[in-house]
Order: sequence, then C-alpha cells, then structure tokens
Amino acid sequence: VQLVQSGAELRNPGASVKVSCKASGYTFTSYYIDWVRQAPGQGLEWMGRIDPEDGGTKYAPKFQGRVTFTADTSASTAYVELSSLRSEDTAVYYCARTTGSGNDYWGKGTRVTVSS
Repeated sequence: VQLVQSGAELRNPGASVKVSCKASGYTFTSYYIDWVRQAPGQGLEWMGRIDPEDGGTKYAPKFQGRVTFTADTSASTAYVELSSLRSEDTAVYYCARTTGSGNDYWGKGTRVTVSS
C-alpha cells in the first residue's frame, strides 16, 4: 500500500491550493481517506474524510465551507482543496487510509506555505 502526495506548494493569502494523494496497492474504493494537517509546532489536526466509493464527505466544523474533498476513482487519487488561504493554513497536509480501527497508511505529507 502506498499513498503518494503531490509536492510542496507556496501560495499568497487569499489564494487556493489543491493537494493530491494517489493510492496504490489496494482497492481505492474500499477504504475512506482522511485528511490531517500539522501546523508548525502544533499537533495533528483532523480535517475530515472522503469515501471514494460514493464521494461522501465529512468535514471537521472548523473547515466546513472552506475545504473540499474529492476523489477520482479512475486515477485512484484523492484531493483536498483549501480556499481563501491565510497564514494560519501553513502546515504539512497528510492523507491517510482509514480502517475501522484508525489510520493504517499515511502519505508523506505535502507542505503548504501561505505567505505574501
């Protein structure tokens, strides 16, 4: 199982960013994908999850309305898009495969820096 994420991004405040997570080694539609971020000096923060099978999503309240999860089953790839970026969104963004007992495989993370 591998989750390969896209490369680092630098954005200006107010812009948007889209991070990808390409899955391999398992049936993509059989597991949810969680998105988690870690800001500098902070702990892990759960953003929400997507069910690639039907596109169903769940967002943490803090991110509702500003974050969009999507999945392309033909490419076995999940995406997170964050809009109206602000400096507090500077973080490493991770995707993780989700089982009934937690996250068992993680991507290596994508660093997003928001700075003018």
